[in-house]
Amino acid sequence: MYNQDGNPQIASNVSEDEIDLKELFTALWQGKWAILGAVLTAAVVAIFYALSIPNIYKSEALLAPVEENNGGSLSSLAGQFGGLASLAGINLGGASSGKITIALELLKSRQFLGEFIDENDLKPAIIAAEGWDQSKNTLVYDKDIYELDQQKWVRDVNPPKQVEPSLLEAHQKFLKDNLIVSQDKDSGLVKLSVKHYSPYLAQELVSKLIKAINKQMRQKDIEEAQNSIEYLQKALRKTDVADMQSVFYQLIEKQQQTKMLANVREEYVLKTIDPPVVAEEKSEPKRAIIVILMSILGGIIGSVFSLIKYFRKG
Repeated sequence: MYNQDGNPQIASNVSEDEIDLKELFTALWQGKWAILGAVLTAAVVAIFYALSIPNIYKSEALLAPVEENNGGSLSSLAGQFGGLASLAGINLGGASSGKITIALELLKSRQFLGEFIDENDLKPAIIAAEGWDQSKNTLVYDKDIYELDQQKWVRDVNPPKQVEPSLLEAHQKFLKDNLIVSQDKDSGLVKLSVKHYSPYLAQELVSKLIKAINKQMRQKDIEEAQNSIEYLQKALRKTDVADMQSVFYQLIEKQQQTKMLANVREEYVLKTIDPPVVAEEKSEPKRAIIVILMSILGGIIGSVFSLIKYFRKG
């Protein structure tokens, strides 16, 4: 396509683009001091902001699913008597996949974490803590939320929230800000982490969570096994068929084994491969990244301001 002078139209467009780019560069060059000032201002503000943010430390444990030693015999029984066992509420399957899934979901549940927070009196540390005094190894609390000396909640909140946080509120904040649970799909290994201002509290909470979830799952299986035994014993007394009595005796034996293993094995579902330690280095904040990103933002704002000023004059 040609213009009226017989020249290709595309050449004219390229020429106009070059002029526009030159004009844009000229506008930015004329406003270089304003851009530089915006970058430096943003960098200084970012430095002060980054330094005002308290350090957060993370403690992490690597866990592995506990394997069942009697998986072969249980699988054999499941194949023979699976229907009867299910009527009695008896679980003859292995403990690896299904039990681990239940344990990880239970670990994040309102009931489990609510009881854990309540038993360990963690509400102030979750809701009101705003830092950590390294020299004294004590948490620093927001005085507008919690009076440590009087151990009294003083925060000003709107209904339906109350002055003292509920377990539901503490649970939600703990899940959002502190607890991290992940499982590798290939290896099945589980990482359990807790972030907090105090590295000592973070390590303590990870250790306690591992013990608490194993204890909860152990008690659950003991209770289920005991209920199954009682059901099977009643059924055994009601039958005179020798084959059925043999079946009931085998099922009772397996439930007794479950109770025995649950009572003697402390790490019942999750076994610690790498225990949590007190972190020596902070996990957050990434202060250098904060400064870099805010400096770039300052440069963008300064550039936009310079362009607007230049084209208004034009």
